[in-house]
Amino acid sequence: MIEFFKRREAVLEVISRWYYRRFSDPDAVTLALILCFLFAFVIFLGDILAPVIVSLVLAYLLEWPVEKLRAIGVRRSISVVAVIILFFFLSITLLIGLIPNIWQQLTNLITEIPNIIQEGQNYLLTLPEEYQGVINPEQVKNISDSLRNQFVTTGKGLVSASLNSLVTLVTLLIYLVLVPLLVFFMLLDKEKLLAQILRFLPRKRKLANRVWGEMNQQIGNYIQGKVIEILIVGGVSIVAFLLLDLRYAVLLGVGVGLSVLIPYIGAAVITIPVAIVALFQWGITPEFWYVMIVYGVIQALDGNLLVPLLFSQAVNLHPVFIIVAVLFFGGIWGFWGVFFAIPLATLVKAVINAWPGSERVESEEIIIEK
Repeated sequence: MIEFFKRREAVLEVISRWYYRRFSDPDAVTLALILCFLFAFVIFLGDILAPVIVSLVLAYLLEWPVEKLRAIGVRRSISVVAVIILFFFLSITLLIGLIPNIWQQLTNLITEIPNIIQEGQNYLLTLPEEYQGVINPEQVKNISDSLRNQFVTTGKGLVSASLNSLVTLVTLLIYLVLVPLLVFFMLLDKEKLLAQILRFLPRKRKLANRVWGEMNQQIGNYIQGKVIEILIVGGVSIVAFLLLDLRYAVLLGVGVGLSVLIPYIGAAVITIPVAIVALFQWGITPEFWYVMIVYGVIQALDGNLLVPLLFSQAVNLHPVFIIVAVLFFGGIWGFWGVFFAIPLATLVKAVINAWPGSERVESEEIIIEK
């Protein structure tokens, strides 16, 4: 019994010292409260405030050209108006040019899916003859039934999505009205809005200011870099697929560009439709391998050249941590959790580094006899 109490006191002493090192500083408590509040705020109100989040992303994206215009002497109000008009004009022009092609190719692909399934089944039926003793007809039948059921389920999901298209259209119209207004006022009254927010924060926020100063620049650079990466990878993929005469080149190229939103996982997922379309267009021929080699080169240049150039600080994170961040934050916040997975992982790292007691302390050996 005496030994039990000694061990309990030793454990409590360890917990007490750990708590004192990390929570005795008022600035640390303030930082913890701010993070908890923001976390709860996004979880419970994230869907409602989605237009605000979209506007914040666009405001971060457009802050750089606004500051460049201000640096050459243009008033901020004029800079904001000019940048917003130019940005939305280019965005609408790009969408008008891409959406009809994407829609037409998507429609053609959906109508051709039954033929793709039939060709796949015919190929599977030849496997038992080519690999006797390894693959039996029953296995092929089970695979075919499984694939057919999966496509039927996907088709039902597309029909359900089309039935909700009216709601999606109304939401899009709301975004088209609210987002430009929010972006305009966020850019125009940036200093006033920040001052209003700071009024509600405690005075003991040295650590919070330190973390915010580090993350603010990183988030802005990340958003700008991610948009540039999407445009470059998507544009190069579309041109490459068109030159190779791959069917659905625009649709697949846009998919490759958007796949960079999800580090590592996106590239693995988009490889499947690219390979399937090339396979059923040419079969196992040199043209198929040309497409796959070019696609592999694009992915390699993106991962080994473009990403390090655009995200020099973010790539310091280990791939395991990035994938865990994508899964964790994506499961909590959906698309935006996936989009901001790398900045959020960097935020966690910055908080750990800035937290009191995170620096190396002298090791204390507490011997507890078994």
